[in-house]
Amino acid sequence: MVVHKRAVFLDRDGVLIKAIVKENRPYAVSSLDEVEIIDGAAQACAELSGLGFLLILVTNQPDVARGTISRAFVDQTNKIVCNALMLDDVFVCDHDNANNCHCRKPKPGLMLDVAKKYSLDLASCIVIGDRWRDIEAGRNAGCQTVFIDYGYDEQLKGAPDHICSSLAAAVPWIREQI
Repeated sequence: MVVHKRAVFLDRDGVLIKAIVKENRPYAVSSLDEVEIIDGAAQACAELSGLGFLLILVTNQPDVARGTISRAFVDQTNKIVCNALMLDDVFVCDHDNANNCHCRKPKPGLMLDVAKKYSLDLASCIVIGDRWRDIEAGRNAGCQTVFIDYGYDEQLKGAPDHICSSLAAAVPWIREQI
């Protein structure tokens, strides 16, 4: 039995699947036809798993709370992504900011919930995201952070530990950290 003490927390839209970009701002997919695994993501996930990391999808999906997509659609999309990339688990926040929940990134609730379930050492975990919320959630949880920079029209609130252009480009840096 493999005992994981560390994980890589992966945002979904923009890290594992292509985000829908409008006016230089990213949005989540809203139909299954839009679900497209990012080039190199499958190989990157396989390499990270091979390094002994648990691979956990952690995603904000506020459109559920806003009523523009269903939780069933989110779950179906996540199942497709998890099966395609051999991810170990998925944790979703389907709240909006007004809900003031513990799990909506930039709050660290999703990572804290995963750490509790899997007995993880958060200081040995890495959060990979393409939005400031992902990086802040990782920092707030005490994890290392990797920012995938697509040049969106939003600013980071704090410095990530590493900046790169894709999940595949993050793997060499992660390998150096272990």
